[in-house]
Amino acid sequence: MGAPRLLFDENLAARLVADVDDAYPSSSHVRSEGLEGAADLAIWAHAARAGFVLVTKDEDFHRLSVFRGFPPKVVWLRVGNCSTSEVARLLRDRRAEIEAFVRHAEAGFLALG
Repeated sequence: MGAPRLLFDENLAARLVADVDDAYPSSSHVRSEGLEGAADLAIWAHAARAGFVLVTKDEDFHRLSVFRGFPPKVVWLRVGNCSTSEVARLLRDRRAEIEAFVRHAEAGFLALG
């Protein structure tokens, strides 16, 4: 299995795609997928259909993962206000944990802080 393909929610900077491309190639941002301003359920369905792991700061996606199950799997960033470079560093530093989460048969969301 290769590196997880991440889909960044619109509450995260689009430049994260380029910032973490070495660790998470073929990732995308909702804007690039034509989902800017889309309803959470539309983003959820697209991520599931396209095989993305959804990365967000939005607690609503955490709730969806609890109520709907997965796919998609959700990485919920609980980091408050921080820079895009700090988010990129967190995703790189926790890559092994994220990869283990994606492989886990029963895990639907991973909270990182």
